[in-house]
Amino acid sequence: MEMIPLFKPYMPSQLPELDLILHSGALSYGKWGRLFESKIGQYIGERQVLAVNSFNSAMLLALGVIGIEPGDEIIASPMSCLASNQPFVTQHAKVVWADIDPVTGSLLPDSVSSKITTKTRAIFHNHFCGYPGYIDEINTIGKDNGILVVDDAIEAFGTEYKGNKIGNTGADITVFSFQTVRLPNTVDGGAIAFKDEELYNKAIQVRDYGIDRTKFRTSNAEINIACDINIPGFGCTLSEINSYIGCLQMDIIDELLSIQRENAKKWIEILKGNYFDLTVLNYDKQNNPNFWVFAILTSSKQKLMEQFRTDGYYASGVHLPNNYYSVFGEKVQLKGVEDFYSKFIALPCGWWFDLKSNINV
Repeated sequence: MEMIPLFKPYMPSQLPELDLILHSGALSYGKWGRLFESKIGQYIGERQVLAVNSFNSAMLLALGVIGIEPGDEIIASPMSCLASNQPFVTQHAKVVWADIDPVTGSLLPDSVSSKITTKTRAIFHNHFCGYPGYIDEINTIGKDNGILVVDDAIEAFGTEYKGNKIGNTGADITVFSFQTVRLPNTVDGGAIAFKDEELYNKAIQVRDYGIDRTKFRTSNAEINIACDINIPGFGCTLSEINSYIGCLQMDIIDELLSIQRENAKKWIEILKGNYFDLTVLNYDKQNNPNFWVFAILTSSKQKLMEQFRTDGYYASGVHLPNNYYSVFGEKVQLKGVEDFYSKFIALPCGWWFDLKSNINV
């Protein structure tokens, strides 16, 4: 029996403008890129959005705008995707792991507070597998200590907290992934949203080699000798092809997320009577996950994971705690992380199937 996959890339059945773009002579960031940014901004309720060519670029852009230097400390959750934390190491920052709530998978505010030192430059708040964390509490900690809070929404585009979408829930910066198994996916890509206009304006230059494009060329299109490059930057704009694909997906994003949320409701009903020893993760009236996956906790992780696979659903633990990896230094023991990881299972919940018609239990 073929299993229902945990992840599946979405792609529109028709891409009517693609051939035109490919032969237009305008392939790099342009009108489609600006339109994609506009659609993202309108959707999340934040106008200051930049699209980039990967989630890794979004993370590096955030670090560059913050001004992270070697030895600076960043507080983060090890219970997240490696892509969320590896960029810190490449910039020679010190990753300080905070513990998580073993019931929600989210950063524990008290643990975050206890990790703050004079070297702390930012708190990266991961919303694990699309489930929102302790947003108000973490934002308050950042504000009270004069530390920037970055929402790591690698898996959380479309997730809502208290009626607002992630990207517009109070963090200083939010980073999104549009890699193949996300919604939307641009084949590869990402975005970064800013609450502060000054950081946003700086990011426009950092995204594009430090260039101020309003001054970079003279009236006859030659590079302007009077235009100084005074900040380090990256080349991480999103191409017109990727942006166009993203625009088409944004047009139906609510429909796709609606299917996932309906599947989540069906999972809740199914699990009431067919499986044992489990609880549904972190889902209440103020939290509205995007249901990138449907998350449960069980003390019988391996046995239940095998049972779900036998029943036709590709169940998985998804991520290994990042504090296990030696690249981050000596392993730190965190009780909440160990407890959560020993119980967490992700189930398919995506737009690609109707759970009602695929019940094998």
